[in-house]
Amino acid sequence: MNEIVKIIGEVGFPIVVTLFLLYRIETKLDVVVQSIQSLPERLKE
Repeated sequence: MNEIVKIIGEVGFPIVVTLFLLYRIETKLDVVVQSIQSLPERLKE
């Protein structure tokens, strides 16, 4: 039981950091996708 708690304590922090960074990257990728999709309309002008 103590080993499981130790493993969760060691691995839990990197998992939380990874999920946070993935969330931030996802929001920035959404902006990039919207910019690419609007590019043909901007090039027509």
